[in-house]
Amino acid sequence: MAPGSLTVVGTGIQVGTHLTREARVVIEQADIVLSVVAEPAMEGVLERLNANTQSLHHLYELGESRAHAYEAMTEEILRRVREGQNVCAAFYGHPGVFVAPSHEAVRRARAEGFPARMLPGISAEDCLFADLGVDPSRTGCQSYEATDFLVHGRSIDSTAALVLWQIGTVGSSVAAEGARPTGLAVLVERLLEHYPGEHEVTVYEASAYPGFKPLARTVRLDELSPEHVTAMATLYVPPSGAAPLDVTMLDRLGLPRP
Repeated sequence: MAPGSLTVVGTGIQVGTHLTREARVVIEQADIVLSVVAEPAMEGVLERLNANTQSLHHLYELGESRAHAYEAMTEEILRRVREGQNVCAAFYGHPGVFVAPSHEAVRRARAEGFPARMLPGISAEDCLFADLGVDPSRTGCQSYEATDFLVHGRSIDSTAALVLWQIGTVGSSVAAEGARPTGLAVLVERLLEHYPGEHEVTVYEASAYPGFKPLARTVRLDELSPEHVTAMATLYVPPSGAAPLDVTMLDRLGLPRP
């Protein structure tokens, strides 16, 4: 039996148009494509590229921990690799961003001696920078998963941009239908410790289809509520004030003082 292999690819955010040429070739040449994508239309694109495409969405069980589903996905991917198949695992967006099974499948495959690699894709963060006109190099950018941000007491630099992911499920650790922002009020309370109530934030969701505009709603921080939030929503918090200059460091670097 021929040795198996694993290539993990991302399908991007917009259906079809964000799929890179490199990822497309891998999908076409794979013995099997195992997919976790957000849109049925994207599943159709994969099936047209490779008839032997199978979704792993059935491994999500309502009311069960997402960690349980991630482990089941990882093992299903590895089972096919161990059988000697050249496996392509295709995930929504960037395959290495908020995709636990992709990293774990690559790690286990390599540990067992199988060739395994991950190819880059277009993430929701890439879309956010483009759609909202944000250059993360200007002020810096902090990026956290919303629940992780709260439970680990992450620090905030209010002079840099802040991106909080999965605010539609903040406080939830189980697979569920629709948005469950059970901890949104707690998140707002935490942010108000660092930003004024009138500070404007943007609830953002990238467009999944070419030609359609993204969802971007700007509200005052102290007015942010579940009615503004969709299941796939991300929160963008712009800087509040400028970072102070370290004149001593300017002198050490030989840079002019303002």
